[in-house]
Amino acid sequence: MAAPLELSCWGGGWGLPSVHSESLVVMAYAKFSGAPLKVNVIDNTWRGSRGDVPILTTEDNIVSQPAKILNFLRKQKYNADYELSAKQGADTLAYIALLEEKLLPAVLHTFWVESDNYFAVTKPWFASRIPFPLSLILPGRMSKGALNRILLTKGEPPLYHLREVEAQIYRDAKECLNLLSNRLGTSQFFFGDTPSTLDAYVFGFLAPLYKIRFPKVQLQEHLKQLSNLCRFCDDILNSYFKLSLGGTSPAGQETVDANLQKLTQLVNKESNLIEKMDDNLRQSPQLPPRKLPTLKLTPAEDENNSLQRLSP
Repeated sequence: MAAPLELSCWGGGWGLPSVHSESLVVMAYAKFSGAPLKVNVIDNTWRGSRGDVPILTTEDNIVSQPAKILNFLRKQKYNADYELSAKQGADTLAYIALLEEKLLPAVLHTFWVESDNYFAVTKPWFASRIPFPLSLILPGRMSKGALNRILLTKGEPPLYHLREVEAQIYRDAKECLNLLSNRLGTSQFFFGDTPSTLDAYVFGFLAPLYKIRFPKVQLQEHLKQLSNLCRFCDDILNSYFKLSLGGTSPAGQETVDANLQKLTQLVNKESNLIEKMDDNLRQSPQLPPRKLPTLKLTPAEDENNSLQRLSP
């Protein structure tokens, strides 16, 4: 009997099995390859690390990062690429590198750096799945981590300012989406009628961008103009995740959005309260440290103590 495979990942919303791109990549690949994953959705009772999500756990191994997890699954004979030619395998690596270089920075910016999206959608959604008081701290750290990752890859001369970096990453992302759309054409998947690793990566990167309702939708609007990429995401959701999702009616989605708006207000109020308390503590007058009184001995007492120290 094969060892059980458990995937710990962020959960879903907006008709998605996960709103987290890297978690979605692994979940899609598992569906394509037939890997029998038991999915453990992270919520506010989770006590493990959230920095390395998704995490694949077996009897003898703990694996994180999508590329390493997919390689591990291939070694377990769950291979979605066995029908690909050598050229198609090389194309897969090239397109994945393109996604990570050109599209990922804009996806990170849309979720974690664009302030309207972060405060209205990203922060309250993730905070609701992290226990208090870490829910007030970790989303901010994740936002800073995303910004640092963007600047590490894009913040080089001549792009010195964040505004210049933002303009460049969105130009690169739109160019990448156009290339993906041209490569897919009218095909069901990128290499014919069978999904592969590349399809898992493209789906993982595009589906959250396509489905989640953001206030600022610069890249989302461009994606929705590329109908074949939208159809690609819808087909995978309907074919591989329909049973697990159960569908969400428009009325149900409105309820989800209303609940998220209430949660946004609550999280922002808590954050503001913590900040005010911190400011008050910093601005409050600081009393000087109290000095302990020094006892002075009378000459008689001092003489007695000296005799006691000298006595055997």
